[in-house]
Amino acid sequence: MTNSSIDSKSDLIRRDPVLGSRRLSNYWWATVILVGASGFFLVGISSYFGFNLVPFIKSEEILFIPQGLVMSFYGVAGILLSVYLWLTIIWNVGEGYNEYNKQDGIVRIFRWGFPGKNRRIDLVYPIQDVQAIRVEIKEGINPRRVIYLKIKGKREIPLTRIGQPLTLGEIEEKAANLARFLQVSIEGL
Repeated sequence: MTNSSIDSKSDLIRRDPVLGSRRLSNYWWATVILVGASGFFLVGISSYFGFNLVPFIKSEEILFIPQGLVMSFYGVAGILLSVYLWLTIIWNVGEGYNEYNKQDGIVRIFRWGFPGKNRRIDLVYPIQDVQAIRVEIKEGINPRRVIYLKIKGKREIPLTRIGQPLTLGEIEEKAANLARFLQVSIEGL
């Protein structure tokens, strides 16, 4: 294959990877919640048995009812939440790609979901059904900056990752490049 065929193929196919739940912040929170919840659970159990399972906390001073029981409950709840977070990281929920293929005339939005019959989320639309690229920008305490793919007669499909909003310059550049590639208009800027 020559360089010209590679270049012409890259002009016809664009694939944007989408980061799933394997982000540094998810690893951080899953670990912090597990450590904290384990501490709560151990202190609650220590108060029940009457001796210290955690050496730097005097659990003899903590009554099992109500403090120890509540700490055990919060510990179990936190451990379950941490297990959920670790499973989403292991399964890499949300990871996938957005593929725009002029060669085959399709737009494919692919994501990995939770295990089960809907683990693979694979949306395929004809490229001529793409109406526009819409950009939503909301500023404030919880800013929201999302690029949507507008499909004729269907809903708008979000294309950007969740959790870490892009800067205004990045979102404008991504939307403009995508609109230029698909030869559609941009709405919302």
